[in-house]
Amino acid sequence: MEKIVNSYETLFVIDADLTEEETKALVEKFQGLIADNGEVTEVNEWGKRKLAYPINDKTEGYYVLVNFKSESTLPLELERIFGITEGILRSIVIRHEEKKAEA
Repeated sequence: MEKIVNSYETLFVIDADLTEEETKALVEKFQGLIADNGEVTEVNEWGKRKLAYPINDKTEGYYVLVNFKSESTLPLELERIFGITEGILRSIVIRHEEKKAEA
C-alpha cells in the first residue's frame, strides 16, 4: 500500500527568556524530529516578537515557522512533543489542502 504524504506547516513560539544556545537547540530538535520522519521543505526563523497577549506572564517569544511533508502520523506526535517540551509557549500544526486545477 502506498504511503500518503501531505504538506504541513508548523509555527511554534519559544520562550524569549531562554539563552541563544537553548533556543537554537530547541529549533534544531524539532527540525531534526521532522527531518527524521518526513521532509523539511523550508524553515523561517522570525526571531523575537511581541506576543499578542501575555502567555505565562511572558510578553515576547521567538517564532519559528517550518514547512514540511510527512505522513499523517507525524503532526499528532509533533503536537504531543510540543506540549511536553519546556520552553515552548505555543504551537500549531496545519495541513495544506491540495490545490485543485480549475477547468
